[in-house]
Amino acid sequence: MPFREINSRMVEAQVIPGQRMFSQRGAMLAYRGDVTFTPNMAGGQGGVMSMLGRRVAGEATPLMTVEGNGTVMFGHGGHHIQVIQLTGDTLFVEADRLLAFDGTLQQGTMFMGSQGGVMGMVRGQVTGQGLFTTTLKGHGAVAVMAHGGVIELPITPGRPVHVDPQAYVAHHGDVRNKLSTALGWRDMVGRGSGEAFQLELSGSGAVYVQASEEKL
Repeated sequence: MPFREINSRMVEAQVIPGQRMFSQRGAMLAYRGDVTFTPNMAGGQGGVMSMLGRRVAGEATPLMTVEGNGTVMFGHGGHHIQVIQLTGDTLFVEADRLLAFDGTLQQGTMFMGSQGGVMGMVRGQVTGQGLFTTTLKGHGAVAVMAHGGVIELPITPGRPVHVDPQAYVAHHGDVRNKLSTALGWRDMVGRGSGEAFQLELSGSGAVYVQASEEKL
């Protein structure tokens, strides 16, 4: 894992010669050693088509390519940071929540309507998130941002997890999501969605939930 958590709002990454990382522009706080930061105009590892997909999707958060030999401290906006280690599976996350990640991970975008059909499309409208979401796949680490800290909730077959859509940060694994309604749910339990909606995630994996209903 290239990230070392300094505190809940800062991480340090080891940059190794011959390997690269990507970070959100403006996320570098300090660095030591011979490290370069280059604006990424090709949409990251996914190339031009990945870049176009993110722009269509509203997922055009600008990235920096980080290379060299040294250590870099990352943080942004005072947001809490969660480091997620991927071991061959896929992470689904909104682009503006990405702080930094391994260059070994394969980037892409996914149309949320393909997970949950029409309800997946409704989720994008209700939560204010794009109908597309960013995907990172492979072996490596990802640092994501959230409000108020993050908890990881396991998702196991037959035991779906229900999340306030505004508290949702990311998920990984073989997971399907759908948006469902529950009369009185917003008034009695959830507060962030603005309507009586809850995001249901089922399958096998994990979902990351922030301790707030605020957007980044």
